[in-house]
Amino acid sequence: MKRLMSLDILRGITVCGMILVNNAGGRYSYAPLRHSVWNGLTPCDLVFPFFLFMVGISTYISLRKFDFRPSGEVIRKIFRRMFLIILIGIGIGWFGHICGGDFLPIDSLRIPGVLQRIGLCYGVVSLLVIYVNHRYIPWIAVGVLVIYSVLLLTCNGYNCDDTNFIVIADRAVFGQAHLYTKSPIDPEGLVGSISAIAHTLIGFMCGKLLLENIPISKKLLYMMVAAVVMLLLGYAISGWMPINKRVWSTTYVLVTCGWASVLLAVLIYIIDVRQLNKGWTFFLVFGMNPLFLYVLSEVLAIVLSHSGMKPAIYSLLASLIPDEYLASLAYSVIYCMVMGLTGFVLWKKKIFIKI
Repeated sequence: MKRLMSLDILRGITVCGMILVNNAGGRYSYAPLRHSVWNGLTPCDLVFPFFLFMVGISTYISLRKFDFRPSGEVIRKIFRRMFLIILIGIGIGWFGHICGGDFLPIDSLRIPGVLQRIGLCYGVVSLLVIYVNHRYIPWIAVGVLVIYSVLLLTCNGYNCDDTNFIVIADRAVFGQAHLYTKSPIDPEGLVGSISAIAHTLIGFMCGKLLLENIPISKKLLYMMVAAVVMLLLGYAISGWMPINKRVWSTTYVLVTCGWASVLLAVLIYIIDVRQLNKGWTFFLVFGMNPLFLYVLSEVLAIVLSHSGMKPAIYSLLASLIPDEYLASLAYSVIYCMVMGLTGFVLWKKKIFIKI
């Protein structure tokens, strides 16, 4: 099967979205660009789960070349990539402390994070699928979500306070000083990664479907059916188990994987079936170097903030754009364009940085 351009486009849209929502210029952002405070779902809440969904698809494509056999080469590759992604995530946090003058933040360095969760989910899912028959993967994903749902419902999983079992477990593993400080719940903590692993497995199953030797029309039909089932189930039980990004609730997994499947199916139809593949370059360049551009955006954001350049640039924009919300968005868009230009240069030179 030839490479689906739509996969790169969706990956690029997702990374671009992650950079956009992480780099508001000022204190104010439009509601769709802010995460839900607790229960609920905003467009901003879709970007990270979409990326994990794509990690699952990419895992299938990558390991398929090795026929999913647990050789020494494959296991080394999995562990190397997993730990590299995790260490880069921790390193970004460390770099922020260094820029603030704390070179050895041993007592305060946050251990969980976005890249750390990506690395962990990639590693666990990769090891799982090379040792377990793939016919059991859907049942494992379902089982994990059911167990996690029971824990959420019986162990104060929807309490945003110290009684939540997620808080208790994460603090026991990492210690309070090494967790997110803006709320009791660390949104990328270890316990929430349980359902995130099931999330990645759903992406893996989507990757398996996409590489099946069946007509693409059937693939799209099956994807849409699966998407509708996940969306209907997720929204139907959300009154009982709210959609919540911070605890990565089961309903959050179902709804975000459902919307990711819908968007991917639409993009496949438009780009790969109808061949309407012009005008996607901006997102394509993000999709070709996704993790590198995300890491670069995080590092540059730290440098701009600690050097005072970000406030200066935003002040200039605010002087030209009186609306603080619009000025903040303008900064985010310009920042994304800078990252896009960097990605475009790499793409033109055929430089694809793999992590």
